[in-house]
Amino acid sequence: MAKEIERKFLVTDSQFIKSLDGGTRIVQAYLSTNPDATVRIRIMGNHAFLTVKSRNVGISRGEWEYEIPIADAEEMIEQCGLNDRIVKTRYRLNRWEIDVFHEQLEGLVIAEIEMTDINESIQIPHFIGQEVSDDPRYFNSNLLKSNILNEK
Repeated sequence: MAKEIERKFLVTDSQFIKSLDGGTRIVQAYLSTNPDATVRIRIMGNHAFLTVKSRNVGISRGEWEYEIPIADAEEMIEQCGLNDRIVKTRYRLNRWEIDVFHEQLEGLVIAEIEMTDINESIQIPHFIGQEVSDDPRYFNSNLLKSNILNEK
């Protein structure tokens, strides 16, 4: 089984993003937002993926990801009526992934770091704010229904 160990933080100062190269546009939608079996379709640049994730246990969970043709991903999103889509641009800074959200989540910026071990020590950059790893409102599968931007 593949395992994802990830910590997630709000970004308090996103000015540094201007100095980063490019970024990758991501469009994702969910076939299932059930916490026991989240199923995501993601189009990321020139690639598309179908991903299944198990329930979080702390900052860890099972993850299985399979590359699929972009045309299939687009058809699934369209034909399965997946109108609630997350659109974001992902930037990379060393091991950090910084997601700048667009459309209905405009203004939200989240930084994530994948870890090799639950107890791994990480260096927190200056732009990092509150940790939201354990807050289900910040799981991508919940963002559109959590109304998180109105709670800030």
